[in-house]
Amino acid sequence: MSGILSSSGPVGNDSVVYVVDDDASIRDALSNLLRSAGIHVETFESTAQYLQKPKSQGASCLVLDVRLQGNSGLDFQRQLVESNSSIPVIFITGHGDIEMSVRAMKAGAVDFLAKPFREQDLLDAVSGALKTDLKRREVERQRADLLADYQSLTAREKEVMALAVKGLMNKQIAGQINLSEITVKIHRAHAMKKMHARSFADLVRMAEALGVGHEH
Repeated sequence: MSGILSSSGPVGNDSVVYVVDDDASIRDALSNLLRSAGIHVETFESTAQYLQKPKSQGASCLVLDVRLQGNSGLDFQRQLVESNSSIPVIFITGHGDIEMSVRAMKAGAVDFLAKPFREQDLLDAVSGALKTDLKRREVERQRADLLADYQSLTAREKEVMALAVKGLMNKQIAGQINLSEITVKIHRAHAMKKMHARSFADLVRMAEALGVGHEH
């Protein structure tokens, strides 16, 4: 079973699956299944215990039982959403119904599995969830890098970039901010270089992603 996830693509060596279920036998069974597929797994008997554990910086997902002592899994999902947690959630339950599954999916759950479920169904759900989280983290990393590049620009370079991506020519920009055209060209070139833009179209896409040029 060690190659089950690899057939669908890598999810990262530092990925981890968190399992929250108050039934020890279920925790053990899921842990054994996931480990047999080469997945790092950490189990918890309660959501409070899960919250106390420092989380991995790699791709991760949460396998969560719907019915838990105290708050239900659905209540905990709402708590995660309200705290801006982006971890993909896979629900498992022995007492599920359509209304419950619809509620979970509307709140952002990636899957809802009724017990007893096939081992492969869980592995497929976990594989998809880890890939989703990996992609999200990569998008966030790219945006953070883009923002860092933008923050490295001087105030004047930012001003020239904002006007340029609006479609103004260098001569028009120069007239609008009272600079010489050659100075505008220099600021524009510096902005391109600092933003690692390979072309002006590339710079426009970056500005769009950052919301630059739409301030007014």
